Amino acid sequence: MNRINGTPSAIRIGIDLGGTKIEGIALGPGGEERARFRVPTPRGDYGGTLRTIAALVARLEEETGAVGATVGVGIPGAISPATGLVKNANSTWLIGKPFDRDLADALKRPVRIENDANCLAVSEAADGAGAGCGVVFAAILGTGCGAGIVVDGRPLGGRNAIGGEWGHNPLPWPTDEERPGPACYCGKAGCLETFVSGPAVAADHRRATGEDRTAEAIAALAESGDAAARATLDRLVDRLGRGLAGVVNILDPDVIVLGGGLSNLEFLYTALPPAIARWSFSDSLDTPIRRAVHGDSSGVRGAAWLWRPEEAISARTCIPG
Repeated sequence: MNRINGTPSAIRIGIDLGGTKIEGIALGPGGEERARFRVPTPRGDYGGTLRTIAALVARLEEETGAVGATVGVGIPGAISPATGLVKNANSTWLIGKPFDRDLADALKRPVRIENDANCLAVSEAADGAGAGCGVVFAAILGTGCGAGIVVDGRPLGGRNAIGGEWGHNPLPWPTDEERPGPACYCGKAGCLETFVSGPAVAADHRRATGEDRTAEAIAALAESGDAAARATLDRLVDRLGRGLAGVVNILDPDVIVLGGGLSNLEFLYTALPPAIARWSFSDSLDTPIRRAVHGDSSGVRGAAWLWRPEEAISARTCIPG
């Protein structure tokens, strides 16, 4: 291993636990990327998820020849302050599990756990699309739909660890056709996640056309002039505009950052500002809408930075038992 003054040099390790993939990154002392890997998520397998993360951490250490002195993990949910167990995770096999304690035991070192959208927001506020902004709202539009809030460089987790849970509010100003809305895994219907996530766009297109296509395929069809695909994307813009107008009306952030697979749809950055302005409670609106600078890896970078003192205020630390 690399050594400094006779001891193995340290790296910061970040893990982003997603619905379809788990990404790991190793950052050097100055934040430079030393190694990064992605592996499939063992969906539905809690023990397999713990083993996969442990193997990924070991692989990062082997690749860099350095010790992961700190490990931060972003999860699609939160650790409940009331029970110490995972709640609100769209990777439902995590729900009700002491994930932070089990992972600390598996890795034999302390870990810090934070909501994955908060990790995205931390990363983008530090040196990405929200750099220099006081209040950053970062939304993940991917397998699910979540968001993180950073104020003056610190993630806002909230008293109940649900700060930024934008995707599980109802779609604002719904039309008759949108009521009561699709069923959501959380047990309610009509959540924003059921309208503006990647699978939700695919389901909306299927309901309208009978065609089973991914959101990416729908975007490609729209680009080629397909009217039905364009109508699906128009509905997405309208619904995102309403959802983000609700954020602006309450939080009025300095910038809105988009991450996740749908954030790669270039037209969103010109179509969304007027769609948001239509529903915002203001005579004018100049809130910038920006793509995450660090793309799909922004969340994993934010996880690696959870051990900075300012992030420690929000993140939950667990020591191996």
